[in-house]
Amino acid sequence: MATIKEKIGYALGDAAAGGITWKIMSIAFPLYFTNVFGLSLVDAGILMLVARMFDVVTDPLMGSLADRTQSKWGTYRPWLILGAIPFGLVFALLLYAPDFDETGKRIYAYCLYLLMMAVYTAVNVPYGSLLGVMTDDDNEKNQFSSYRMVGAYAMGFITLLSFPYILNWFGGDEFVSLSEQLKQLKANESSDPNLIKEIEQKIIPLNQHAYAMIGVMFGIIAAVMTLACGLITKERLTPKRADKFSFKQFVDLFKNKPWIYLTSIGICTNFFNGFRYAVAGYMFTYCLNGDVTLGSFIINFTVFMAFGEVVCMIFGGISPVFTKKVGSKRMAFVYSSIICLVVSILFFFIPMDACYMWLMILFVILTSIGVGLYSPLLWSMYADVADYATELNGTSSTGLIFSSGTMAQKLGGAVSGSLIAMLLGVAGATMITDDLGNSTIDPSSVTESVKTMIWSLFSLFPAFIALIMGFLAYKFPLKK
Repeated sequence: MATIKEKIGYALGDAAAGGITWKIMSIAFPLYFTNVFGLSLVDAGILMLVARMFDVVTDPLMGSLADRTQSKWGTYRPWLILGAIPFGLVFALLLYAPDFDETGKRIYAYCLYLLMMAVYTAVNVPYGSLLGVMTDDDNEKNQFSSYRMVGAYAMGFITLLSFPYILNWFGGDEFVSLSEQLKQLKANESSDPNLIKEIEQKIIPLNQHAYAMIGVMFGIIAAVMTLACGLITKERLTPKRADKFSFKQFVDLFKNKPWIYLTSIGICTNFFNGFRYAVAGYMFTYCLNGDVTLGSFIINFTVFMAFGEVVCMIFGGISPVFTKKVGSKRMAFVYSSIICLVVSILFFFIPMDACYMWLMILFVILTSIGVGLYSPLLWSMYADVADYATELNGTSSTGLIFSSGTMAQKLGGAVSGSLIAMLLGVAGATMITDDLGNSTIDPSSVTESVKTMIWSLFSLFPAFIALIMGFLAYKFPLKK
C-alpha cells in the first residue's frame, strides 16, 4: 500500500514536467519565439512541427529502452534521478536568446528545442511508466493519477499566476514603465505607429533578459522536483521483460485496439489544450491590446489561464469520485468532453473587449472543469491498456505504451502551435524586422480577420477537437 508521501512524491514529477516546463513551453513559447527570440512566424511554426516529428521516433524508442533498464533504483526511476539536472539545464538554455544573426538564431533554436524534447522524453516517458509498476490495484492507480494531475495543475497555477510578476521583476522598472506606456499607446487608435515601434525595440532586450532569468529559476525548481520524485517513489512490481529488443513490440501496438483509441484520444486532448494555451498570448496582445488591469490585479495571458489551472487541480482531485459515480472511466471521459465542447463554442460569442474579462475568466473556469475531470483518467487508462497488452502478448510493454501518451502530448502541442502560426499568416498577419534585427508581427497587419482567427483558435477549433475526443472515448473498448 502506497503512502501519502509517495503519492506526493509522484505528483512532484508532473509538477516539474507538466506544471513548469511544459506549461511555459505551451503558453509562452509561440509568442516568445516570434516576439522575443526573433524567429519569423514560419520558422516558429516549422520548428515546433519538426520537433514533434522527431518525437514520433524518439518517444517509442525511449519507452522500449526504459522497459529494458535494470539498476539498483529499478526500471524507470533511474531516468528521473540521472536526468533531473540535464532537464533543468537545457530548459534554462532554451529561454536564453543569444545575440546571433538570423541564421544563427535559427540554428540555436532548432538545436536547443530538439535537445529539450529529447531530455523531456528521457525523463517523462519513464515517469509515466512508473504508474504501471508502483501498484497493481486499479483504485490506487486512479489515486496516483489524481495526485499527479493535482500536482501538475497546482504547479501550473503557481507558474502562470506568478509569470507576469516575475517577468516584470527581472525586467526591471524600465521594462514595467515601457510596457505600460506601450499598452496605453496601443489602446489609442490615433497613436503614432513609429512611436509604438520605437518602444517595442527598447523592450525587446529587457524582455530577453527577463526570460533568460525565468529559465534559470524555473529550470532549477524543475530539476529539484524531478530528482525528488525519483528518490521518493518505489517500484513494487517487476515488468515481464522481453528477452531482447524486437520491432514486433511496435507491430503489436497496432494490433492493440484499445491502444489505438487511447492514443487518438490523447492526441485530441493535447490538441484541445494546445490551441488554447498557445493562442492565449496572441489573444491578449492583439485582441485585448495587452495586459488587463482590474484594480491592482494584473491579468495577462498566463494569469488568465491560471484560473483554469486551479480549477483543473480541484476537479482532478474529484475525478476518481466522479468516475465512480458515472460508472466507468470511458463515460466519465465522454461527459467531460461534452462540457469542453459546449463551453468552448459559447466562448466564441463573447465580445473582444477587456470589459468582458470576468466573463471570459468564467468560461475558462467552466472549460477547466471538463479538462480537470478527464486529465487523470487518461493516464489511468494508459495503465489499463498496458495491463491489457501484457495479457495479450505475454511480455510487458509499459514504457512503450506510456511513451505514446507523451508522444501524443508533444505532437498535439506542436501541431497546434504550428497551425496557429500558419493560420495567422493565412489570415493576413505578417512579420517585420526592427532596427535590432528582431522579427515581430507587424501591428498594422493585425486586421479584424486576424483577430477573428485568433478568437476562433481559442474557441471553435478546440470545440471541434472536443467533439472528436468525446466520440472516441465513447467507442473506447475497455469498459473499466
